[in-house]
Amino acid sequence: MSLPRRLDLTDLTRDHSVLLLGPRRTGKSWLLRTTLPADQTYDLLRHDIYAELAARPSLLRERLQPSDRLVVIDEVQKLPVLMDEVHCLMETTATRFVLSGSSARKLRRTHTGLMAGRARTRYLHPLVSAELPDFDLMRALHTGLLPPVWLASDPWEELEGYVGEYLEQEVRAEALVRRIDGFARFLRTAALANAELLNFESIASDAQVPARTVREHYAVLTDTLLGRMVEPRSTNRKAGGHAKFYFFDTGVVHRLLGVRYLPDDGAAFGKAFETWIAHELAARISYHRLGMDLQFWRDRTGAEVDFVIGDHLAVEVKASRSVADRDLKGLRKLSESVAFRHKIVVCREPAPRRVGDIDIWPWQHFAQAWWAGELDP
Repeated sequence: MSLPRRLDLTDLTRDHSVLLLGPRRTGKSWLLRTTLPADQTYDLLRHDIYAELAARPSLLRERLQPSDRLVVIDEVQKLPVLMDEVHCLMETTATRFVLSGSSARKLRRTHTGLMAGRARTRYLHPLVSAELPDFDLMRALHTGLLPPVWLASDPWEELEGYVGEYLEQEVRAEALVRRIDGFARFLRTAALANAELLNFESIASDAQVPARTVREHYAVLTDTLLGRMVEPRSTNRKAGGHAKFYFFDTGVVHRLLGVRYLPDDGAAFGKAFETWIAHELAARISYHRLGMDLQFWRDRTGAEVDFVIGDHLAVEVKASRSVADRDLKGLRKLSESVAFRHKIVVCREPAPRRVGDIDIWPWQHFAQAWWAGELDP
């Protein structure tokens, strides 16, 4: 079964080289294989190809034919030295390159600067609601939206393999952290703190690692695209505040925590629902190149709105089936400072309604409007 993706590289690669980044198993290889007519493809997950190019990176140049217009190198972060060859070929030939990878850290430390101005960077995220005609919210929140997990007959087995693969291949094999045991403890603690305000000292205490190390570990999660920091936006310079961290996939969170049952009336469900909304918002901002940051808002009194985008969209997330007047407090407080065009509570009520200038929308209504572009500036 194939799943059509919202990221389309066809037009872009006619004129530009592309650096395609995304977490493992989001479908980068499938997307490249099924949508781009490459003249040559190098899959660095294949040991023979990796060993061959590692021993002689110049083979990339030597095998290039004058008629080759598009070359794909999959999982390029495994062999960053190839970026030197790619850079040279971009400068001296008309060939376009598509380089895919799951870790920005190695490339940033070595050769990413060589790509500046020569390649467009794009990101592939886990599946979104607009890509799934049979979208099931409970399933998405419980086991997540990684394509192989969504399609699996046993999603938990896929998730167990995914977490193990990440620790072994991304972290241990590429020496991204000094001690894998401490990082494994941190991962579970970070999963517990998903969608919450970050307190590095508290997380460090729970994970039994120094606070400085916790900051480094969060950088690893961000660089390997397993989550995103959402920074606070304050209309009062005295408010300040910590960032929030959202894992890229709720299924991975629940695997880290060992959660195999997700009741739809508890705190865990609410955090998963909020994480999914963050994913939908961030994915479309990325795919449609909206050029805006995903932030949240809070003031020094503690009033908060879960997500704000620019000065036009403010979103409060409530997993309940009945939104009360008190749930509108943050949006009303925010309106005193910024006149947002759209102020929306996303929830599980059965039908849309409006209270004053605040829309209360079922999640289905919000997702459809968001992906249709109806909430853009």
